[in-house]
Amino acid sequence: MDEGVVVTTVSGELEADVVCGLLRSAGIECGHRVTEATDSALEGIASDGPREILVPAIELEVARAVLADAQR
Repeated sequence: MDEGVVVTTVSGELEADVVCGLLRSAGIECGHRVTEATDSALEGIASDGPREILVPAIELEVARAVLADAQR
């Protein structure tokens, strides 16, 4: 995925893979990256950390709805 907008942030890579799998199953292109937020004492030490979930801007509202439905 070239560029996208952040739809949510999750705690780590495993959760990011699960969320992207859910979005992809709904036909939404998805990617994730390490967030630049520094809210951990392990920042710069641990290889995993919070991840931003990215989707195309045009799919943002649909992606939010898919994630909201999954949380019910």
